[in-house]
Amino acid sequence: MADSDEEYVGEVSDEENDVNGIRYARETAPVSRPKRRKQRGGAEWEVSRTWETLVEGADGTISSTVEGLLEAGKRKRLLRDTTPLQRGIIRHLILILDLSQSMAEKDLRPTRYLLSLRYAQEFVREFFEQNPISQLGVLGLRDGLAIRVSDMSGNPTEHISAIQALREHDPKGLPSLQNGLEMARGALFHTPSHGTREVFVIFGSLLSSDPGDIHQTITTLINDKIRVRIAGLAAQVAICRELCSRTNAGDDTTYGVALNEQHFRELMMDVTTPLSLLMMGFPSRTVESCPSLCACHSKPSCGGYFCSRCSSKVCGLPAECPSCGLTLILSTHLARSYHHLFPLMNWVEVPWQRASRSLTCFACGIYFPTVPPKDQWQATESQAKGMSVSSRYECTVCKNHFCIDCDLFAHEVVHNCPGCQSGISGLAVADRPGGQTSTEEMDTST
Repeated sequence: MADSDEEYVGEVSDEENDVNGIRYARETAPVSRPKRRKQRGGAEWEVSRTWETLVEGADGTISSTVEGLLEAGKRKRLLRDTTPLQRGIIRHLILILDLSQSMAEKDLRPTRYLLSLRYAQEFVREFFEQNPISQLGVLGLRDGLAIRVSDMSGNPTEHISAIQALREHDPKGLPSLQNGLEMARGALFHTPSHGTREVFVIFGSLLSSDPGDIHQTITTLINDKIRVRIAGLAAQVAICRELCSRTNAGDDTTYGVALNEQHFRELMMDVTTPLSLLMMGFPSRTVESCPSLCACHSKPSCGGYFCSRCSSKVCGLPAECPSCGLTLILSTHLARSYHHLFPLMNWVEVPWQRASRSLTCFACGIYFPTVPPKDQWQATESQAKGMSVSSRYECTVCKNHFCIDCDLFAHEVVHNCPGCQSGISGLAVADRPGGQTSTEEMDTST
């Protein structure tokens, strides 16, 4: 076979095929291939060598190591940059769902289509929880066309209902990435300049049936300052990588391919964090003696919110004034976005040398593992990155110790440290007998 590559072995016996064939392929493989892989970066499943981190414990089992790997996996999302910075509080995002026949595959349970719809509903809830004064719209790709699932609005109920209605239809046809991007660009074209313009695509196909040159569409997206992020469900596609790289100033990390259901959900939830800034009004609810028409729906009502600039009445908040375009929100909406500007600092692992001053978790009161003798400290050290050998995690401000579950809860849900809020220092707790603090002693004043 003259057209075959160097790695083909023409005439080799069955006994020699397993040894000589593999050796010959390795010896004649091009030198540039591993270099190219190093430049682009390997996939997660290529560099994950968990069998090398399994260490037999003192009891002869590997249960302690397995628990350590699970604990390190929980903290993986928390080890991020916590430097205070400016973020786009007001975001305008278009979610594009792949509704083509490739979404009927069952490599993600139950199917790519049903899992994407379920995660899309969770994405909408989380997006408005993290960005309460932002706008969202949903599009779909089916039969080579882009269909409008829900219009751009700040009401999560409308988007969730529209996504749930897609369950009545089966995925079919081929997707057109260009048509979806053009429709998204049209929806974002008239958005105000003080907000961000973003497109998030869930793409499960390996091709795009486009009517024209998609590279021209990418150029127009760059000119309109629209950023595109893609979560792939099949394999990496070259045009998707180029699209994300060019619209994000060369950063191709905004394009990820899901390895499993959990990784797919993480790719989607990463988009809910605001990007790296506005005039807005904070009206109070007013009750009227006589009904009047609202400016948003032209319906009579006896109460509402009056615009701080032009005194037009709107039914609910957050909203954009139909008359002057001023963004109207409540102070609680802005407070829910505060933790993005000043994130909670990452807690550090506590070694055995400093673990003896705390017996229980400061927040939930669960007992920590007892401190072993000094000659066993080296044997109990784990190789899992981000895991604490003592199962204790210390706040760098108040010096209190917490368990892994309270670490996750503080960084992902409440975004506050219980020790810092209570005003009790961990050094003061260490001076008390047992190193414990009762809940009655905690200062609960606000």
